[in-house]
Amino acid sequence: MSDVIYMQEALALARLGLGRTSPNPPVGAVLVKDGSIVGKGYHTCCGKPHAEIEALGDAGDKARGATLYVTLEPCAHHGRTPPCTERIIKAGVKQVVAAMQDPNPLVQGRGFAELAQSGLQVEKGLLEDQARRLLEAYIHFVTTKRPFVVAKWAETLDGKIATRRGDSQYISSPEALQMVHILRNELDAVLVGAGTVLTDNPQLTCRLDHSYQPSPRNPLRIVLDSRASISPSSYIAKTAREIPTLIATGKSADKDRVERLRRLGMEVLPLPEKDGRVILSNLLDELGSRGIVSLLVEGGSQVLGSFFDARLVDKVIIHIAPIILGGEKALTSVGGLGVESLKQALRLSEIELARLGDTISINGYPMGE
Repeated sequence: MSDVIYMQEALALARLGLGRTSPNPPVGAVLVKDGSIVGKGYHTCCGKPHAEIEALGDAGDKARGATLYVTLEPCAHHGRTPPCTERIIKAGVKQVVAAMQDPNPLVQGRGFAELAQSGLQVEKGLLEDQARRLLEAYIHFVTTKRPFVVAKWAETLDGKIATRRGDSQYISSPEALQMVHILRNELDAVLVGAGTVLTDNPQLTCRLDHSYQPSPRNPLRIVLDSRASISPSSYIAKTAREIPTLIATGKSADKDRVERLRRLGMEVLPLPEKDGRVILSNLLDELGSRGIVSLLVEGGSQVLGSFFDARLVDKVIIHIAPIILGGEKALTSVGGLGVESLKQALRLSEIELARLGDTISINGYPMGE
């Protein structure tokens, strides 16, 4: 087996940790000796042993003289767990092959240097592009202190997300809906506006089959509700004691309404407002301070428009169904102010296309201004 195959195995292991390790990165590790894998591991949860330690434990004495393939530079500092470099050196590993250097200022080359100073062979850069894509949210978080924002919506061929009467369930295919639940399983939080709660009464939960690995988990649910107006009879309100739910309100929200939401089990976060709307940059700063690394914004139209107007979207996922709704009053996917000329339009790069049943998925990244 080649180095590439071993690193691909490590990357597959790392993916199992998506949505579970924040604010730490999801990392996978494989130990190889005499052409055979002798140990595997991945970081399962923040505060639990890192991927390298799991792999060393799996390998036992076979780790001595082995090569460690790991998706990210091993840490060399004390955090919630001891430094991985110490354990790697002590175990007698002879070589470390890493996909990329950790951009976290606490690490950023220190791990590689410590390993090399102890006589280990150190190589980096194997499948780095794949590792960076897997770790895109973590890289953004440690460099900006804000969550990586993914804007996702489903629309028709004529750009509508609902009929003129608000009917929107469901525009996309069952396969596309399954992908939404995978996203909720892999990202830390999901956000909608109060209008979406009123119109669609969404669950915002991950409803993957329990045979899915790793076991499905629900993201933090966030509702932008500047007036604290969501109904106590909504699904989100009824399940707030079982599923973590955050309501982002304006500081001028009615105190009685705020207290009612808190009594229902929701956390209410008062934030500064502008023109009656929560200032999104303040929300992202607060989420970042809580270790929320990734945020899925699902709508509605005005919420998506507000994120785009503020240039706060880091990735776009659009599911386009072969449906035409028509109607001037039917909701378009992205509201807000928009731009005045095509030259100001937000363009996407690194486009990826996929077919999900009869729905086309388009993924891309907004280009820098």
